Amino acid sequence: MSPKIPFTIVCLLIGGQLTFGQQKAPNTVIEQKIDALMAKMTLEEKIGQLNQYTGDRAATGPLTTNSTKYLDIKAGKVGSMLNVRGVTDTRMVQEIAMQSRLKIPLLFGLDVIHGYRTTFPIPLAEAASWDLGAIELSARTAATEAAASGLHWTFAPMVDISRDPRWGRVMEGAGEDPYLGSLIAAARVKGFQGNGLGNKDAIMACVKHFAAYGAAIAGRDYNTVDMSDRLLWEVYLPPFKAALDAGAATFMNSFNELNGIPATGNAYLQRDILKGKWGFTGFVVSDWGSISEMVAHGFAKDKTDAARLAITAGSDMDMEGHAYVIGLKKLVEDKTISIDLINDAVRRVLRKKYELGLFDDPYRFSDAQREKKVLEDPANKVAARTVAEKSIVLLKNEGQLLPLSKNLKSIAVIGPLAKSSKDMMGFWSVKWDNDHLVSLYEGLQNKVGNNIKLTYAEGCGVSDTSRAGFAEAVNAAKNADVVVMAVGETFDMSGEAKSHANIGLPGIQEDLIKAIKATGKQVVVLIMAGRPLIFNWTADHANSILYTWWLGSEAGNAMANVLFGDYNPAAKLPMSFPRAEGQIPLFYAAKNTGRPLLNIKDPLYKSAYLDMPNTPKFAFGYGLSYTTFAFSNLKLSKAQISQTDKLQVTCTLQNTGKYAGEEVVQLYLQDLVASVTRPVKELKDFRKVFLQTGESKEVSFVIDKEKLSFYNQQMKWGTEPGDFKLMIGNSSDNILLESKFELID
Repeated sequence: MSPKIPFTIVCLLIGGQLTFGQQKAPNTVIEQKIDALMAKMTLEEKIGQLNQYTGDRAATGPLTTNSTKYLDIKAGKVGSMLNVRGVTDTRMVQEIAMQSRLKIPLLFGLDVIHGYRTTFPIPLAEAASWDLGAIELSARTAATEAAASGLHWTFAPMVDISRDPRWGRVMEGAGEDPYLGSLIAAARVKGFQGNGLGNKDAIMACVKHFAAYGAAIAGRDYNTVDMSDRLLWEVYLPPFKAALDAGAATFMNSFNELNGIPATGNAYLQRDILKGKWGFTGFVVSDWGSISEMVAHGFAKDKTDAARLAITAGSDMDMEGHAYVIGLKKLVEDKTISIDLINDAVRRVLRKKYELGLFDDPYRFSDAQREKKVLEDPANKVAARTVAEKSIVLLKNEGQLLPLSKNLKSIAVIGPLAKSSKDMMGFWSVKWDNDHLVSLYEGLQNKVGNNIKLTYAEGCGVSDTSRAGFAEAVNAAKNADVVVMAVGETFDMSGEAKSHANIGLPGIQEDLIKAIKATGKQVVVLIMAGRPLIFNWTADHANSILYTWWLGSEAGNAMANVLFGDYNPAAKLPMSFPRAEGQIPLFYAAKNTGRPLLNIKDPLYKSAYLDMPNTPKFAFGYGLSYTTFAFSNLKLSKAQISQTDKLQVTCTLQNTGKYAGEEVVQLYLQDLVASVTRPVKELKDFRKVFLQTGESKEVSFVIDKEKLSFYNQQMKWGTEPGDFKLMIGNSSDNILLESKFELID
């Protein structure tokens, strides 16, 4: 069994969602302090607060030569630094800022995406857990570690909806669905910000990338986005609004253009929606160099023009673009822009520095003893293993091969990722000297000790074309009771600037699987990747398949626990897995069209492919368990509801198998006739339910007006009377219970 989980972790996991953090009105006392400080500031010092430079560590964008950055800090020309971490370094740089005329403290930010000292599963993997408490725990642990290491700010969560696995940054988000994505966005914000800014274990969340970055044409990073307002508001904006409502301190705009206007210079997004309609009181930071990149877009003439466009549109801080320090002073002095734009942006930045308590003590996050204690806390590894176990998706289990028997004599562990530890960290992890991540092989060793013989063979490299290692791998398989294979992507194959036109298993890995399967041995395939991959032959022929993503520090231990049944997998896919790239973009919440495909054998003159099914290989919401569940007894409290009514929905879930386990009961709705066509189904709620063998529970849902609303022809949010289909299942493509109800005026 897995080690005992500390009480604090249990509280987060049981609680599901915590309720900390809300967007609230600015503090009057803080606003008065800002007024007094800004009255003393020169124009150059104000612009300095809007300028962010990178430190000397590994960068996340094109580096610019800047030999004067520390002099600029001393002169009050820098408001924030990124890629400076650790108590020693942050204190050293903050001491330079304290030599400036007004001694305004710096903000230190870092890409704390899925863990800090302890690496958690990549965000897409965590999304597969459908466990909001676990996701919040991951962010809470990361924030506690980062804050103890001198950091104030993470550039996370990424809440971009994406329906294109060719886009490498899918690994950083929550998948294809706006409802699930919104809940996860809120959970991550709450995790990062804890009990609120000002607490020493809270860091500012930064919700990114505003907006629609996940819809880059052809899945090519940084590419153009062109979409209707309806698609923007119904699919791509909801997670941002959920994060804001959860109290997110900051937002980051995106690299892409939206309908011809780069997001960094897009007033509709930043002024009209975010700061206007939504009333956001935090600040907006650009993505790395995105203000200056408006020149390459053909939207700005030069950096000064880019600065004008960005500050006017509502971009408050310039990350490594050097446009604000070059252009804003001249723009104000020439009266091209109003000083009011500068003052508003500066006020937003200073407000967060006051809320963090940095004016009271610029070094309050730079405590070496606290850093050592927090970063060495063993509970963090336990949390990482717990979340990793919850993120593993069981895709296939032919003949109930899994869980593996602990009475096996021998296991062949084969594949290019079987002994890899560094690839378990995934993209966007924080790199450490002498870091220890547990590989699959090490995890199996930890699990079985000397009780089961483990034989290892690499077989091939991840991207190799050489079959020289096949013979050794085949021989190992022939002499083992069962084969466990580890294939997929290296950690740097999915992430920013990691788009792929071909998302099949890289190299000849699938050929290796074929060779091992030809031995006649039972084969368990573990696929480690940052995106949905295409592996049709493996899906059809392997005995069992676990999709393990990149699971972080405790990857191998978590995989071993699942393989041997010490944890029963319960994860569900947050993205559809295509059969071929030609199906992309692919998502479950599609429209019916005027010629829907009703019979796969009769595709003529229907909305269908002639060479393959429309359906994905593995659907959104899909994932198996070692046990089985029965759904029954669907009941609706009413057949008709009014606008003010709440429909009570219940069903019975029973564990009919041999193992205790969890099932995700998914509720979907379809608005059958509306003034605007609606998807064939939309996720509107879910419950993750744990049951002992033979146990039954009644699962309840509430359908209210909000769950029935959509944007009408006039783009007004609300409901329309009519009939609705209600569907409950364990996957978007496996509906087990159905009913209908009517909404009346």
